Amino acid sequence: MSHYLEFMTIPMIFLIIFGISMVCSIVLLWKKVPLHYVRYHIIMISVPPIVALLGLFIDHRTELVGPWRFDSLSWLLAFFVLTIGLIVQRFSVRYLFGDRSYRKYFTLLTLTTFADSLAWLSNDLRLLLICWGVTLLGLTLLIRLNKEWQVAKNAGTFAGRQFLLSWLILLLAVVWLSQATGHWQLSLILENLAQLAPWERTGISILLIVAMMIPAAQFPFQRWLLDSVVAPTPVSAVMHAGIVNAGGIMFTRFAPLFSGNSAQVILLVLSGFSILLGTGIMLVHVDYKRQLVGSTIAQMGFMLIQCALGAYLAAIIHAILHGLFKASLFLQAGSAVQHGGTHSLKNRPIPYIWVIIGGILGLITSIGYWLTTGGEGYQIISTLILGWSVMFAWTGLVAFGQGRVGRIAGFMILAGAVLMFHFIHSALDRLLHETILSAMQPPAPAVIWVLLILLGGSAIGLWLAHKRSSKAFTITYLWLVHLGEPHKDLVESHPKYLAKSLSYRGAYRWQQH
Repeated sequence: MSHYLEFMTIPMIFLIIFGISMVCSIVLLWKKVPLHYVRYHIIMISVPPIVALLGLFIDHRTELVGPWRFDSLSWLLAFFVLTIGLIVQRFSVRYLFGDRSYRKYFTLLTLTTFADSLAWLSNDLRLLLICWGVTLLGLTLLIRLNKEWQVAKNAGTFAGRQFLLSWLILLLAVVWLSQATGHWQLSLILENLAQLAPWERTGISILLIVAMMIPAAQFPFQRWLLDSVVAPTPVSAVMHAGIVNAGGIMFTRFAPLFSGNSAQVILLVLSGFSILLGTGIMLVHVDYKRQLVGSTIAQMGFMLIQCALGAYLAAIIHAILHGLFKASLFLQAGSAVQHGGTHSLKNRPIPYIWVIIGGILGLITSIGYWLTTGGEGYQIISTLILGWSVMFAWTGLVAFGQGRVGRIAGFMILAGAVLMFHFIHSALDRLLHETILSAMQPPAPAVIWVLLILLGGSAIGLWLAHKRSSKAFTITYLWLVHLGEPHKDLVESHPKYLAKSLSYRGAYRWQQH
């Protein structure tokens, strides 16, 4: 008995409960199972993230269980992905009730999130390929869940082709890496990177970069994410919160391979352009979901730049906080419709004194961070981003607050957000500092390029904002609108599938009577 208890470690308990939860989700497809069973399904899938959280705080060892690798990063990623999936599925119990694919939706979403979490637990690259392939397949099927709607079907088909290309490129990189090192286990591969010639490391790194930029919707592969807005809102929440972050996670796992690699320049250039592109799309479009898509493209660009500069811990923290934030925005998308004039700022005077105070506060924050970190390499970029973020948040929450009470509330929200970020950053730093490769100082050209993106993009944006009657503004505006617009095959003037559905239900009820 004692031997059995010793064998039942937290990883083993997690894998057993994981398998039981997956079987319970498949049972939901059986039509004889009543629909209220979905609530028991929700209870069952809430257990694996709890076990993952226990593993994160209790089991600090790096443990190999067959082809699986359990360490602090694995537990954190499993907990994050499974928690996002649980929240979205709980939200969908009522949101999608009555949909024809109601049962299929919960099974597919469970399969997709479970496969995604298993991909980051895999120490065998063959298993990682299978799990990541299942994740992309599940996401494709979720996008085209409503097959009666031709628009959703077209969007799913296009995304599936992009995902297939990404998976094939990843397959090529994995096979090349395993053949060159003689191992399939990631831990052994990273210990034998010295066997790779410099050109091989560069070639494999480029393949991994391209394979991960497609699901991350980075330029020039951003179209599939823009077209996926036709997917159900809960699907978009999971997609933007957990799956598009795969690029930063993959680069973190393969961090020693990218160390000092010239392929990072490609990642910097494409990600930098994606930041400007995503921000522009977010600013010019009025459709709420397209604004969120543009924001995701830009945020993923920032995350990949962090990876290119060697700040992998910052990239993981960024991915998790962005995932939680973006999931909440999608799940409350229905409340984004504003009544005319309710929150309009057109006739309100600009509170210049409060804006100036925000600028001074941002400058003080930047100087304080600069003095405490040493101000080298990535810290220079972090200093600018932190100062700009504080100034922007102060302007939105305090400077334009509704009266004294509104400004006090905005200040409290800003202070709480800063304290929460500091707490989360410190906690994750303590948990992951032994698992994630420590950030190395990036080369000067890389830092200069990122600074040009941040400062140059901001300067161009401010200039265009004050030159709205200029030809340059018109061309830029129309170009960004065109890039964010859906393809002609993804637009339907009249939702014909709804008419067919109503006709079908009406005929069914007539037969019943």
